[in-house]
Amino acid sequence: MSSNKEPKVAYFCMEYGLDKAMRIYAGGLGILAGDILKAAKELNKPMIGIGILWRQGYTKQLIAEDGRPYDSYHNNDYMYKLLDDTGITVTVRIRDEDIICKVWKLQRYDNVPLYLLDTNHKKNANKWITGQLYGWFAEERIAQELILGVGGIKLIRKLGLNIDIYHFNEGHAVFAGIELIREKIKQGQTFDEALAEVRKKIVFTTHTPVKEGNEKHRLDSIRYMGGFRGLPLEQMVKIGGAPFNMTVAGLRLSKIANAVAELHAVTARKMWEHVDNKSPIIAITNGVHHKTWVDQRIREAYDQGKLLWPVHHELKKELIKYIKQKTGVNLSSDKLLIGFARRAAPYKRSDLIFSKSSIIGPYLKEGKIQLVFSGKAHPLDDKGKRIISSLVKMSKKYQHSIVFLEDYNMEIGKKLTRGVDLWLNNPRRPKEASGTSGMKAAMNGVLNMSVLDGWWPEACEDGVNGWQFGDGYQDSDQDKQDEHDLKALYEVLLNKVVPTYYHNRERWEEMMKASIESTYERFSAKRMLKRYYKEIYTF
Repeated sequence: MSSNKEPKVAYFCMEYGLDKAMRIYAGGLGILAGDILKAAKELNKPMIGIGILWRQGYTKQLIAEDGRPYDSYHNNDYMYKLLDDTGITVTVRIRDEDIICKVWKLQRYDNVPLYLLDTNHKKNANKWITGQLYGWFAEERIAQELILGVGGIKLIRKLGLNIDIYHFNEGHAVFAGIELIREKIKQGQTFDEALAEVRKKIVFTTHTPVKEGNEKHRLDSIRYMGGFRGLPLEQMVKIGGAPFNMTVAGLRLSKIANAVAELHAVTARKMWEHVDNKSPIIAITNGVHHKTWVDQRIREAYDQGKLLWPVHHELKKELIKYIKQKTGVNLSSDKLLIGFARRAAPYKRSDLIFSKSSIIGPYLKEGKIQLVFSGKAHPLDDKGKRIISSLVKMSKKYQHSIVFLEDYNMEIGKKLTRGVDLWLNNPRRPKEASGTSGMKAAMNGVLNMSVLDGWWPEACEDGVNGWQFGDGYQDSDQDKQDEHDLKALYEVLLNKVVPTYYHNRERWEEMMKASIESTYERFSAKRMLKRYYKEIYTF
């Protein structure tokens, strides 16, 4: 262990959401990573971040005139002005070619040092490995993950850092574990000895319970790209299986793993119960960074015992002004405003609320219920793009009560989780790992209305600090689950939420207070990071 009694941690992640100006994140995984680095700074923890400088970042996803989303990519050269040039380069061998990675340092957002690897170097024939976050093709993705993992370890060596714990946030970084094994073998250890030693220093966070979200690669592709790092085929299979599953590798390379909510831990243990030689999976529920996500005005009103509604109403009007600037639509600050902002994935059921127009239609036509949506689909996810098209279509049908904000980012996320009245969340349980946007809303006094999935089962006091619907119902038949949850959604929304909003403002305000009181500390990034240090870094 390090001399200051706390382990020195190198945190590896493919993406980081620190500020809207740094477009090196796609969604929740990156936002979590950014919040962790900020919390580490506040708590003065011995941690660094390792990531990649994505020159074009994730997709800029806009809506065409026909209502369909399209992807646009731009070189974000302005980002270099926000970075410090370390003067360091490291070399990673990929497909029999030495790739030079320039190293940048980012520390301007009240975060611990974040080192970003960049292949946009004049001596590289292939400068675009770090071009687009989550590359489109399997070999490109493997190359990117080799830059993160192998390049990250080489950078740590070059910096001369004595790292105690390597934290892999998702499976993208597992090549760092293979590189650590290679180092041990080069020093004379056997593979089994090296694996045992390396496992003592790696922890792993698993996220999505959706099968497709757990990345796999063909072993011949990894070997072709140089990912074996000198290990024979049978040893690679022993780590990640065949095909090579990055999550399985993360579980087998680590001494302990964590899921990101209590329910998610139950789901993850069941999901990976067939994997032998894996680390135990505990639950450390995600948290969010207060200074980034909580509006100071609402927090001050809460601390001073003042009425919350006047402050919230100002935040709501600010959001409505922002929406008008973006879309031209002028929503009403006196009518119920519901927010829904998620990655456009089928299991999140973004358009569930529209399933029975005979029920919800009159409320939308009258403007008694207003909805603001945002979200992105992966560039290759046609189903996700159809979901967005469906939301855009509804915004055109109900032009004065529904809006869709294109190119979802941190700025939009902040505006929505502070300014809407109600935060809607309706994934198919138990496929939501955590759902930190709901935490952000709750801390701002925005009431959650959600199925009992992700973090919400730990926080929900139904009718006190928000609402639950669906009673935790699960069914292998998706149509039955959707039908059950839709009925419950309408029941709670129309018979509880709407009457409370319009006819019992005093109770609504009490619920806002309860929402802040029950979530502000319990679901903070600082609380989460303290648990990391206590429960997995020193395990």
